[in-house]
Amino acid sequence: MLIINCKNYDCIDEKSIIKLSKIIKEISFKYKIQIIIVPPHHLLTIPLRYKIPVLAQHVDNIDKNNSTGFLILKSIKISKINGSLINHSEHRITRNDIIDLIQKIKKLNMISVVCVENVGELKSYLEYNPTYIAIEPKNLIGTGRSVTTENPEIIKHASNILENHKTKLLCGAGISSSNDVTKATELGANGVLVSSSIIKSTNWYEKINEFANAMFNNI
Repeated sequence: MLIINCKNYDCIDEKSIIKLSKIIKEISFKYKIQIIIVPPHHLLTIPLRYKIPVLAQHVDNIDKNNSTGFLILKSIKISKINGSLINHSEHRITRNDIIDLIQKIKKLNMISVVCVENVGELKSYLEYNPTYIAIEPKNLIGTGRSVTTENPEIIKHASNILENHKTKLLCGAGISSSNDVTKATELGANGVLVSSSIIKSTNWYEKINEFANAMFNNI
């Protein structure tokens, strides 16, 4: 599992999302692995044209029709978006909202990816069975310093906790190379959540292929 978070980088517009979606479709087919794109909100539905899985970067814990300015779960469901990140370190929300959203997403048979910064947070959401928990130490996000080398113990610890649990483990924060992807899987992660290492690279095909190849060879 490879999840690519586009964030709101300046280089991401309609044209680039189309290009990125085509690359993801080709490489996911090549290696028979799942690659999910997480576009900015205003570009959410574009990748659906290429029949690749799409997550929202955030969804609000509100269901009212008269809710201007909020991203509503039932709206992304109707639009055939596959699910959402929850509680990314750049958009933290309350514990109650996290729990509510996990449960609502589950009822809709969608994918929930709960982002946590440490093992304590991971443990606190396990009983609600999100689809994935992504562990990302905040101090490493966007630094190019990978959690796999800076703090491999946190991945191993998280993997041990999730062993035989229906929730699967992702890791992120500074994942920058095929070596990082390989190490993450060796430590017990089921996949990686990445952003700048791909989106800011000069060759998207080459970088995604590098990550996917490492993942394929370590399944």
